[in-house]
Amino acid sequence: MTVKLAFSRPTATDEERNRLFNRYRPAGYEGLQLKSGQYAPYLKEPERFLEEWGHLDGIGSALITGGNLDEHGIDELRERFRFGRKIGSELIVFCHGVSRSKVTAEHIRKYADVLSGLGQEAQQHGLKLSLHHHYDQPVMYREDFDIFFDRVREGTVGLTIDTAHLVKSGFADSTELIRSFKSVIDNYHMKDIADGEWQILGRGKIAFPQIFEAIKDSGYSGWVSADEESGGGIDEGLAECVSFLKSGFGKQT
Repeated sequence: MTVKLAFSRPTATDEERNRLFNRYRPAGYEGLQLKSGQYAPYLKEPERFLEEWGHLDGIGSALITGGNLDEHGIDELRERFRFGRKIGSELIVFCHGVSRSKVTAEHIRKYADVLSGLGQEAQQHGLKLSLHHHYDQPVMYREDFDIFFDRVREGTVGLTIDTAHLVKSGFADSTELIRSFKSVIDNYHMKDIADGEWQILGRGKIAFPQIFEAIKDSGYSGWVSADEESGGGIDEGLAECVSFLKSGFGKQT
């Protein structure tokens, strides 16, 4: 089993974004999963994105986005499908921006129906649509995963597992979810947490050895992204996270 290592991190300025874009490959990552603000200025000009950044292998391997599934939100998601196709992305990672407190089981089933159709559209663009579960979003609790994926049309929507959001959502055993949903998991966001705050991988309190073992046991061979949102420096995060991931998966450094 060989996983592909990616990195993801928000940036506040063009200078930070440029540093991240130019540093992820030398740091040892195969891909970069872009936050919305990093590609949004190029959405209507994919050719300009490719002119500036297309020489970087794995740039935009995934596009992370969020929003609602109303008419406007669906239009925005389709725009990301078109952009992702043009720049060679593989995944559209969707965070559903609706509070879990406003959601019933029937709502979750309805969202599954809508996302199933959108997942089929994504495939027509050569992309895969992956749902990013999230604290205080519709798929948050353990039973939500069953409701959602029991309803999703087979092969249309994948699952992005976020290790820290599982902890924040109250999961005591992340490995059970990994084993139960291995057939739909198509992306991992590896993020650490301690005392309610995101941490650089290895600095928090998540028991990652069990998670690495569960991923390896599942036969997973897709993208595993360090999702670095601790607020630390770019170079620091790149270096520490790649070392942590390579050690966990037994990859050569």
